[in-house]
Amino acid sequence: MRDDDASFVVELEQFQGPLDLLLHLIREQDIDIFDIPIARITQQFLKAIEGVEVLGLDRAGEFLEMASTLLRIKIQMLLPRHADEEGELEDPRAELVRRLLEYEHFRDAARLLESSESDRAHHFGRGYVPPRRGPDRAAAELDVDWSDLWVAVLALMDRHVSPSDHLVATRTVAMEEKVTLILETLARRARIEFGQLVRPYGDRLHGVVTLLAGLELARRHELALRQGEPFGPLWLYRNLKSGTGKTDAGDADR
Repeated sequence: MRDDDASFVVELEQFQGPLDLLLHLIREQDIDIFDIPIARITQQFLKAIEGVEVLGLDRAGEFLEMASTLLRIKIQMLLPRHADEEGELEDPRAELVRRLLEYEHFRDAARLLESSESDRAHHFGRGYVPPRRGPDRAAAELDVDWSDLWVAVLALMDRHVSPSDHLVATRTVAMEEKVTLILETLARRARIEFGQLVRPYGDRLHGVVTLLAGLELARRHELALRQGEPFGPLWLYRNLKSGTGKTDAGDADR
């Protein structure tokens, strides 16, 4: 594309997108990006995208969308503008300028990375990993004599202290003893709360063995265990056999 105001040629295929083309038009003509002559740039952009359909539907849509944005800004520049909170007139080009500067920043960064990659490829092959730095060979040699070594060995022996013996006293609670306790208690009473059996001992081990004894008697169908709610009191019931072989309801309710 040749324009009356400029003698540069635009080949649409060489641009990455509409922002790339728009930034090229601005930088080639040394236009102040903060004061874009929107009418002239819009005219040049529209001429540059003539025949844009050759780029395909997706890319052509991007250029046409930018063209509509430029036309909208051009119309807004002709209309009366509102003032912002500080009393300055709003500039319809402000958002476009922000997008152009942001695009230029990332484009330049990408080009710098590409240049660094190309430069590295000239010096190192693909997959090259720089060697790790080895130990410093210039370190001073260790200078010790036998007396120093002997002192170090004695100090090492002093650190080794044999652990003192720890004796664990075992306390045996026979389950048969707890089975007898439960059966004798239920022989006198129809039911008993579990806490009443273990509270006199005040020992966790007695509580565990008593619970195991109760479970064993329940397995033998010699008593019944009942709990009204989770974490509620646990009751042990005498399992009296009636003619039908079921638990006596009268005793269960007491």
